[in-house]
Amino acid sequence: MSPGSLSARRTAIRLLEVDVELGDGLAPEERALAERALLVPTTTLDTGPWDPCREESRPIAGLLVLDGILTREIVFAGRATTELLGSGDVLHPWDDDLQFEALPFTVSWHVHATCRFALLDTRFAVAAGRWPALLGGLGSRHIRRARSLAFQRAISQLPRVDDRLLVLLWSQAERWGRVGRDGVRLPLNLPHRTLATLVGARRPSVTTALTGLARDGLVERTPDGWLLHGDPSVVLPARLQTSDPALA
Repeated sequence: MSPGSLSARRTAIRLLEVDVELGDGLAPEERALAERALLVPTTTLDTGPWDPCREESRPIAGLLVLDGILTREIVFAGRATTELLGSGDVLHPWDDDLQFEALPFTVSWHVHATCRFALLDTRFAVAAGRWPALLGGLGSRHIRRARSLAFQRAISQLPRVDDRLLVLLWSQAERWGRVGRDGVRLPLNLPHRTLATLVGARRPSVTTALTGLARDGLVERTPDGWLLHGDPSVVLPARLQTSDPALA
């Protein structure tokens, strides 16, 4: 499949009506004015690989993910690691990554659920100068992304693969999950290989671990992702306190 492009299906939106949180630092009278002024273009990427370096359109302040799920994968020294991104994240994907000359790495992007982006263009940048709280809102998004990566690194240090997966799924349920009578539904339909690179494991180990978690009644596969069972405040501490590193 050929990489997608940002050039297709462009529309315009009032940014603060779609991403309400971004304007939280504005006074009420400022917000009303900013909502009218911040009309930004949006574009959509269908599922599949994406090569942002081929894009001619490179908004000065970046791309704000409005809907969808995508991943950024780094292959370094023959091993892959993945970052999961979605609604609210701010990207600048065409910037060069800092290379380590002794062991060069490659970066690739993949859209897992159709993504809609707001293009934070020059007009937005000018408006952000008028309302500095918008810059603060963007800064908070960058900090949140960095902290999410740090937490993902902590997850990968857990000795057991099944515990890594269970913590990962519950942490993503905090962001994308929907509570129902039968559990928490997590519409995160990722292949086992991607789950493996998210938790620092091999794909066969992830398949085995998910089978065990399902057998224990903790997770259940659904057509669009996962159904999580139990109370994470009870299940996770109990598992992590009793995990045997020898079983990893």
